[in-house]
Amino acid sequence: MVTMTHPAKEQLDQYFAENPKSPIRIFLSSGSCAGPRLALALDEPKPSDAVHDVEGYSFLVDKELLEQAQPISLDFQGQGFSIASSLVLESGGCGGGCSCSGGSCS
Repeated sequence: MVTMTHPAKEQLDQYFAENPKSPIRIFLSSGSCAGPRLALALDEPKPSDAVHDVEGYSFLVDKELLEQAQPISLDFQGQGFSIASSLVLESGGCGGGCSCSGGSCS
């Protein structure tokens, strides 16, 4: 199951008012030093995808990932989208006090 908040829908409405509408993939990004995270990208459906139509938008999620991560909720808070799920993600190699730059920790 995929849901989205009203602020997320408003942001998508604004974006697609000026751009061609396309399905939105929710995927597991390998991340950077902050570790893996769920991310968004415009994409086309694949046979291995579950497609969720939510308030006029098609969200694509690999069926195996969806099994592990559902429910998935998309929100928008000021600086960008956030994706909440039941997926337990390990944090990256940066511990407290380090800064991440260019994919490496210092």
